[in-house]
Amino acid sequence: MYTIKKAEFMLCAAWSSQWPDESLPEVVMAGRSNVGKSSFINTVTNVQGLAKVSSTPGKTRTLNFFNINDEVRLVDVPGYGYAKVPKKMLEQFSEMIDNYLRNRKNLKAMILIVDYRHKPKDDDVTMYDYAKHFGIPVIVVATKEDKLKRNELVKNEKLIKETLDFDPSDHFVRFSSLKKKGVREVWDCILELCEERS
Repeated sequence: MYTIKKAEFMLCAAWSSQWPDESLPEVVMAGRSNVGKSSFINTVTNVQGLAKVSSTPGKTRTLNFFNINDEVRLVDVPGYGYAKVPKKMLEQFSEMIDNYLRNRKNLKAMILIVDYRHKPKDDDVTMYDYAKHFGIPVIVVATKEDKLKRNELVKNEKLIKETLDFDPSDHFVRFSSLKKKGVREVWDCILELCEERS
């Protein structure tokens, strides 16, 4: 099990000029606004409150960089699919994310967070396709695993993979913030991909 000795919020950046240097591998996290990315970050780092859990979905407006053990950075991008965000702002978001995914040399993988209970939305499929287009390996993390009955786990995993047209070389992790399930698997995937692509 990967031991977290240090997990800290570094900075938020609206522009590429504000991004930290490329000395550490980075893993970007994407998902819909209400899918629980902040809870995911707090669970995998074992630091409650490291990422602020907002009662207003779609609040993240920047790329947020988190330093883990001075060995890897997690990068949280604005959640997508939230209707109340103005169109102009959505365009700025997509431009910022596009710039990061296209140009960041130390980007090793994407964690795509989906709700285990539901079929992925078109936005999720688009984000997965986008990562594949740029050759970025994906770790699909299906959250809220604890809310499913045992017989639904396999059925819903199949539905998620079929909807995304899941590449077998990617990773799929069943995750629950409540039960802290899937934390070890997430770190195993992150470290493996950072090593493979170093």
